[in-house]
Amino acid sequence: MSKTTADILVVGGGIIGLTIARELILKGYKDIAIIDKETFLGKHASGRNSGVLHAGIYYAPDSLKARSCLNGNFLMRTYCQEKGLPVLETGKVIVIRSEKEIPTLKELYRRALANGAKVDMVNEEELNDIEPNARTVEKAIYSHHTAVVDPKKVLLSLEKDLTASGKVKFLLGCTFLGIKKSSTAITSGGEIEFKRFVNAAGAHCERVARAFNLGLNLRMVPFKGIYKKLIKDKNHLVRGNIYPVPDIRNPFLGIHFTRSVHGEVYLGPTAIPALGRENYGILEGIDGEAFSILFRDAVLFCANPKFRDVALSEPKKYMTPFFFDSASKLVKKLDPSDIEPADKVGIRAQLVDWDRKELVLDFLVEKAEESIHILNPVSPAFTSSMDLARTIVQDYFD
Repeated sequence: MSKTTADILVVGGGIIGLTIARELILKGYKDIAIIDKETFLGKHASGRNSGVLHAGIYYAPDSLKARSCLNGNFLMRTYCQEKGLPVLETGKVIVIRSEKEIPTLKELYRRALANGAKVDMVNEEELNDIEPNARTVEKAIYSHHTAVVDPKKVLLSLEKDLTASGKVKFLLGCTFLGIKKSSTAITSGGEIEFKRFVNAAGAHCERVARAFNLGLNLRMVPFKGIYKKLIKDKNHLVRGNIYPVPDIRNPFLGIHFTRSVHGEVYLGPTAIPALGRENYGILEGIDGEAFSILFRDAVLFCANPKFRDVALSEPKKYMTPFFFDSASKLVKKLDPSDIEPADKVGIRAQLVDWDRKELVLDFLVEKAEESIHILNPVSPAFTSSMDLARTIVQDYFD
């Protein structure tokens, strides 16, 4: 088998791996190798992302998500503008479905202000001016800085930039298998000797971390995000983004409306417990790990009431009437005939602290000797990526 060398080896060619490589180049590093098990970039989470640039509203102040989200939004937006990539700056409204949700809305408003987000608490009349079809009870939040980009175009642009630099080589169709003698990666394409190692493996991040004796208390529990979309003649019903107040005990935002940069309006995603890290279809992506995942789901169902609520409510949304019911509560006008299937589907590769039987709510960054591991890179990882990359390079490389 062949042998390759690199000063820095990055495992994972998603948005985290690419932005870290970009930041390393900006800091003067060179001889970087990026490996990915797929033969093209964007096949999984980064390429299936909604493209929404979040504005730091949901996350507990002082969390890594809160610290990186808003600035990551601005950095990504600037990058897209400089590269001529589409950016849709429509903002977002967060509405409530009953008076019981008012305290949560106020908590989101408090978090947003603490995190530096530009938000307004608006009444129903003001909401009507911003998003005429949105429905709320008394109050809603308007987020000024929420925007939408095309994630696949961002990935392709970053790949082009990194390749053109002459300092990065991509080894695609190359799967990480393990570590030998602490500085040699064993891969399906041969051995790769390195001086520094970056684990940006996304849905497989904790598997890679275990090769370095890290993340031993973490287990992966995947959730499937299914979408539908408005038929073309009904896209005018939504100007930008309409979100519900979520259950902030869990990291899911609920079914919402998002206008893409191409003018389509998507509804979703669900958060249905899945049977595989790449379980996009009914059977697609289910492998031998399915039994382990089912066991983890069963344990969490018994031990964690918050997970149990999700496991009982979300699978119903496979059925169109339940999906429609969830979406229709956010708007004044919506008919079942306004919605059609969408081929868009994603997986949220959610890590669980198995010692506590709790879903991990923040990004985790761990270091072992000359390796850095970005764990639990779930939403808003796409938004946060450029700021997170800057922080990682500054804290662990400089």
